Amino acid sequence: MSDLASEQLAPDDTGFARLAMVTIDCADPVALASFYGELLGWETRHVDENFAILDNPEGGSPLGFGRVVHYRPEPWTEPDGSKHFHLDFYVDDLDEATAKALALGATEPTYQHGRTLRVLIDPAGHPFGLAPLEQ
Repeated sequence: MSDLASEQLAPDDTGFARLAMVTIDCADPVALASFYGELLGWETRHVDENFAILDNPEGGSPLGFGRVVHYRPEPWTEPDGSKHFHLDFYVDDLDEATAKALALGATEPTYQHGRTLRVLIDPAGHPFGLAPLEQ
């Protein structure tokens, strides 16, 4: 391998950008930030009628929520539905975490594509997964 190729593949090459935040489109940023704040135990940094930000207490990227006029949920609730993104979370107890998420306003679609990951739908219609943390 040439010296130039070796330099380009060096393990310390981390690219030129860092993730600043993941922002989720929705109709009601205040409500969705409240849902995920309770689900994750994260604190709200900013909230207004158009945008909300939750801080990641572990120091990672925050989670944002932005108002979109005429927002329509993704069609995940059908087995052949498409999605633009989804979030997956590790949980200690899958059944307990599912019950808590449902109590916060999530819904559980009939279609589930796996046995170890439980798919739920947040109050804005975005799919998210809960998976047991293997110990």
